[in-house]
Amino acid sequence: MTNFLDLKGINDSFEPELSLAIKRVLDSGWYLLGNEVKAFEQEYSAFIGVKHCIGVANGLDALRLILKAYITMGEMKEGDEIIVPANTYIASILAISDNRLVPVLVEPDICTYNINPRLIEEKITERTKGIMIVHLYGQNAMYPKIMRLVKKYNLKLIEDNAQAAGAYYKDKVTQNCTEHIPGYTSRLLNNSLTNNESDPGQNCEIKRTGSLGHAAGHSFYPGKNLGCLGDGGAVTTNDDELATVIRALANYGSTQKYVNDYQGLNSRLDEIQAAILRTKLPRLDTDNQRRREIAQFYLENIKHPDIILPTRNQELSHVWHLYVIRTANRSNLQTYLSDNGIQTLIHYPVSPHKQKAYMEWNNLSFPVTEQIHSEILSLPISPVMPDKEVEQVVNVINKY
Repeated sequence: MTNFLDLKGINDSFEPELSLAIKRVLDSGWYLLGNEVKAFEQEYSAFIGVKHCIGVANGLDALRLILKAYITMGEMKEGDEIIVPANTYIASILAISDNRLVPVLVEPDICTYNINPRLIEEKITERTKGIMIVHLYGQNAMYPKIMRLVKKYNLKLIEDNAQAAGAYYKDKVTQNCTEHIPGYTSRLLNNSLTNNESDPGQNCEIKRTGSLGHAAGHSFYPGKNLGCLGDGGAVTTNDDELATVIRALANYGSTQKYVNDYQGLNSRLDEIQAAILRTKLPRLDTDNQRRREIAQFYLENIKHPDIILPTRNQELSHVWHLYVIRTANRSNLQTYLSDNGIQTLIHYPVSPHKQKAYMEWNNLSFPVTEQIHSEILSLPISPVMPDKEVEQVVNVINKY
């Protein structure tokens, strides 16, 4: 049986360091707001390339706190609008409506599954205060056009980086950048492909997702590329004031014990999860590269007229949190794969505007979103997936 995601295998691959990290926390006797969280925040902010990282309880809280902080700072108010992709996981939208802001849905690009930058400007009104881009399935969603709109209309750019830890955005790139990428190697599955060996040149500028906007929310849910052993999340930003307010809001609105400046929340990353994340972070680029190798093998070898593969040429900008295909008869394909020992999942079967939680949207039409949600199927992919299982997936699909 080829499991969709072997979480136990992933965590076992970090032993004995993982168990030692947990024991380190247990032995310390300090379980919240301690040295492990401080160290992880420093290490993760350096990894992303920003000044500030604030550990929080989960990815949804990270987005909630960013928006709550902007309201607290007087930069947004109830009823203001935030543009968000229509096909995102519902958490992106929940963070907006939870703050009594108005989510404005924009269709995705059918090729990338990310927000279509050409459709954003027509949705901007006098009440628009921000754009939330979602790096869905692990692929960078940023485009120069989005940044031009952010500057033109003086908007906040918020990244939902829950699925794309470690992905890159190439800005003003004129030549190949791969030699600058930690963990990037030319080894591909069965050596079927080779890397571009060209000189990276002097004009190569790359940034991590999570550092592209004014603030970003991150999730460390166990199944993520960088996952802990429970819930966990973080906010990254270069904005000093925003970071200070978010840190306070996440701790009951307090910067000093029993002194509460804001009406805050209790949303903190705990010491054990931080220690686990510190253990896993140094290998993230290498693990993401293994995901790229598997994805590339799928791209090169799955050949079936009824199956639409993801778009190519995403070498650096995609960390393949999910490898998502499309087919018109998804249920038949999923049953066939299951019968042949291959586990798949659907991310996500029901689009947000068709959920009961947002009944007021149920009659709206987003045809691209609806098509995606009715056709997508996620294939197995993980950094510990052996070559023989990757090959099995390909062989079984090609015989469908």
